[in-house]
Amino acid sequence: MRRKDGRISLATETRQLPAPTFNISQLQQNFAQRGLSIEDLVALSGGHTLGFSHCSSFQNRIHNFNATLDVDPTMQPSFAARLRSVCPAHNKIKSAGSPLDSTNLVFDNAYYKLLLQGKSIFSSDQALLTTPKTKALVSKFANSQKAFEKAFVDSMIKMSSLTGGQEIRLDCRVVR
Repeated sequence: MRRKDGRISLATETRQLPAPTFNISQLQQNFAQRGLSIEDLVALSGGHTLGFSHCSSFQNRIHNFNATLDVDPTMQPSFAARLRSVCPAHNKIKSAGSPLDSTNLVFDNAYYKLLLQGKSIFSSDQALLTTPKTKALVSKFANSQKAFEKAFVDSMIKMSSLTGGQEIRLDCRVVR
């Protein structure tokens, strides 16, 4: 199997990633600057089906949301309560947080299903429901694992061609 690998990995390169607090306009602009479409945005957001988030990335949704509400009203109440229990307002535990979805070790479309139920971790995820086009794509991927997988693969291939400095290796452990 062949895959593209870079020669270096820098933490500073993650600064180009969209912030978990981005709204739909910021997300669209961030992706468009890289030549990525709305479908790419929604498909690649599905990568949030894997992993874990520390409290600092979603505190804005569960504490002091705005001047009148403590919790983001788009969040399902019992889900918000669970997040508040693991991430109190003055959290001192650096490792505290939450899995990004209920099947966070499986690459599936559960992320989209949970998003439609108001159980998304990041406000940038919730933002995908704020336009008719992005919401329709979320629904499409929630209803079809196959459609999600195809769109994700296509978008990952498209994204991988955006950056230089990569090589195709037969063995990812051996640099040519």
